[in-house]
Amino acid sequence: MDQTRSEIVAWVGGQILPHEADLRGWLRRGGASECDVDDIVQEAYCRLAALKSVSHITNGRAYLFQTARNVALERVRRARIIRIDYATEIDALNILDSEPSQERVVDSRRELQRVRILIEALPERCREVFKLRRIHGLSQREVSDLLNVTENVVEAQAARGLRLILAALAGEANADPKVSGRPAHEHPNRKRGR
Repeated sequence: MDQTRSEIVAWVGGQILPHEADLRGWLRRGGASECDVDDIVQEAYCRLAALKSVSHITNGRAYLFQTARNVALERVRRARIIRIDYATEIDALNILDSEPSQERVVDSRRELQRVRILIEALPERCREVFKLRRIHGLSQREVSDLLNVTENVVEAQAARGLRLILAALAGEANADPKVSGRPAHEHPNRKRGR
């Protein structure tokens, strides 16, 4: 049975986010660079967000680590498989770009604007850390040095920002279409009557 977006977001906030720091440490100890760690964690979150249900998951921490492990292994396999001559062959194929439709572009811009508004609504320190980590891509250490705070503060504030944004997005998904900024006919939970 599919779960609602807000149920999945709440589950991620409670069962996954608390383990992000441990996951990052585990990946670093495994030899991943800071950039690779960020990419692997981001991809793991994307895969969790794509789930229709989390009711089958009994241990969120184990699931997160296994997902990250799978992402890391796929990255290693891809790095080993691609040959330089193959990359040039791909360019020579002149494959057509599959650009998104105008509606999708407009919808994505609306979603981005909503996220920007949510980021700006974060408490000052939390917003500052979140922007430096998630938007500008600085490492935890760089943000720590820049703001003259400990790495633990950076980690906690970045996680707090993500939790607040996810909770706000989940709230919008369950709210009245007028409040969410989408016209009623575009609201994802509203069925079209014909």
